Amino acid sequence: MPEGGFILIKGGHVVDPGSRHDAPADLTIAGGVISACGSDQPAFERVIDAAGLLVVPGLIDMHVHLREPGGEHKETIETGTAAAVAGGFTAVACMPNTAPPADTPNVVKGILQKAQEVGSCRVYPIACLSKGRAGKELADFRALAEAGAVAFSDDGDGLADNALMAAAFEALATLDRPVIQHCEDPTFTRGVMHEGEVSRDLGLPGLSPLAEEFMIARDLALAEGCSARYHVAHISTRRAVELVRTAKAGSVRVTTEVCPHHLLLTDEACRTKDANFKMHPPLRPQRDVDACIAGVIDGTIDMLVTDHAPHAAEEKARGFLEAPPGIVGLETSLALFAKALIAPRHIEWYKLIELMSTAPARIFGLPGGSLAVGGPADVTLIDPHAEWTIDAARFRSKGRNCPFDGMAVAGRVVCTIVGGEIKYEL
Repeated sequence: MPEGGFILIKGGHVVDPGSRHDAPADLTIAGGVISACGSDQPAFERVIDAAGLLVVPGLIDMHVHLREPGGEHKETIETGTAAAVAGGFTAVACMPNTAPPADTPNVVKGILQKAQEVGSCRVYPIACLSKGRAGKELADFRALAEAGAVAFSDDGDGLADNALMAAAFEALATLDRPVIQHCEDPTFTRGVMHEGEVSRDLGLPGLSPLAEEFMIARDLALAEGCSARYHVAHISTRRAVELVRTAKAGSVRVTTEVCPHHLLLTDEACRTKDANFKMHPPLRPQRDVDACIAGVIDGTIDMLVTDHAPHAAEEKARGFLEAPPGIVGLETSLALFAKALIAPRHIEWYKLIELMSTAPARIFGLPGGSLAVGGPADVTLIDPHAEWTIDAARFRSKGRNCPFDGMAVAGRVVCTIVGGEIKYEL
């Protein structure tokens, strides 16, 4: 990331869980890093009036689908990272279910090179657990890590083979890299929505919550035996949250994440048969939403992510049965998390920033997540009171598959700075 100039962010309220700061303060940037403000400070090239704004470490999203290579009709690294900075994200981690999948060092290096050329935000590739994401043979973890992979996943599918999963845990424990598991046991019927009252009313094939819970239970047992780092992607059920909570109280090195749609929507939304409400894991009943919120409050859930999954309009137009699952989220997630968690007073902004920046950086060993002097100048400015209406037609992402289109929200990103360079201004 290119080095930035000299910037003064003046009069804002600095919220930095990384350095335990939550008070009004000025912030200075010099040469791409956070600097101390002293008498020898050179003249600032830019002074940003941050009165009324929150000044926070750049947001980090550990679960994004940039679609490139192979899915450029849905999204590209350029459009995806443009959407990211518009949403306040200074870094994203991209999942490997591309074409070809990110199972070789060349693909990983290609993603990093393209991200560097585009220059919007930092991109951290997540590489495949298995070759071709086929679940038959493990990928070369060491070579992929050396190429730049920060974690490993077959996202979109869970790795079902017990022996292979055990071997993956053993191998990655030695590299101290996390496994990110899409927990969906394929032996259960592949439905298009949550299996329950609504799916039966609609006559749509349901996906049992046991598919998620069985795989988590198995993985926790395997991870405990080899001290591996295990991260549960997009958790969504009450029992899944309880499984992780219990494991955290023991000796398992487990973390997890949740998406805004699993905190704001229920399977009742699927009654419209609008394919923008189709996603995996599917929308769940209110009891599961409540359990996920409780998991955020008590610390069982470690971070907030988008699972940004853009699709072409014609793909979502196939109808609920045939449309691919997934929604976009990079440009809306901050406001949606604020709606789900801050507006009802479940948590405060300090905790939200920890979940969206400090914790992802700490857990995955990434730069950022703090505004400490000497750290990277990745900074997001937020107007916590700004009211606006989500308009999918104006997204920088290629994707328009957003179930929140037209929703009134509060809390908006007004400036995103990456490596000392202003990458987005409202």
